[in-house]
Amino acid sequence: MLLAGTGTSANTIEWVMTLLLNNPDVLQKARAEIDAQVGNQRLIQESDLNHLSYFHCIISESLRLYPAAPLLVPHESCQEISLGGYEIPKGTMLLVNVYQIQRDPEIWEEPMKFMPERFEDGRSNGKWMAPFGMGRRRCPGEALAMREIGVVLGALIQCFDWQRIGSELIDLTEGSGITIPKATPLEVMYQPRKIMNDVLLQLSG
Repeated sequence: MLLAGTGTSANTIEWVMTLLLNNPDVLQKARAEIDAQVGNQRLIQESDLNHLSYFHCIISESLRLYPAAPLLVPHESCQEISLGGYEIPKGTMLLVNVYQIQRDPEIWEEPMKFMPERFEDGRSNGKWMAPFGMGRRRCPGEALAMREIGVVLGALIQCFDWQRIGSELIDLTEGSGITIPKATPLEVMYQPRKIMNDVLLQLSG
């Protein structure tokens, strides 16, 4: 579980940072929330995550657009069924394309727009938001992944100022594979925030 989650969590963090750098107003709002809840005398901790509602919305919206894997765990039909006008024989492998479901314009308003606010007040479109699957075959590492992503991403936002290289938006072209990597690695400019210097110096020993 730890080995499987490392790559997918890293992919997710890269996508979140890309989306934030292309939407600096959202990045500033996330930083303001972290500063207000955590301050600048210590590093963000796992226990802080439950108090960062907008930050959670950002992660959810990023997972909607770029789930860790576009296809959920395969299922197999245990009997012949008719579904949506299709006859599905017994023993058919079934794959749920969560990538397309989470971008379906019949379900999501402006589905291609990065809009964390759509998840405010607990809204999530229920069963249509399933980046980790659902039911008995839901990813067992979901809680670990969300904590890992939250703490790492939160520390990056809390401790550093980030900028795009140049004025153009970062390319969102996707690579290929069983996960959804960026076609080209994220390259950015960053520097430590002055108000976090003392904390970073303590961490460096």
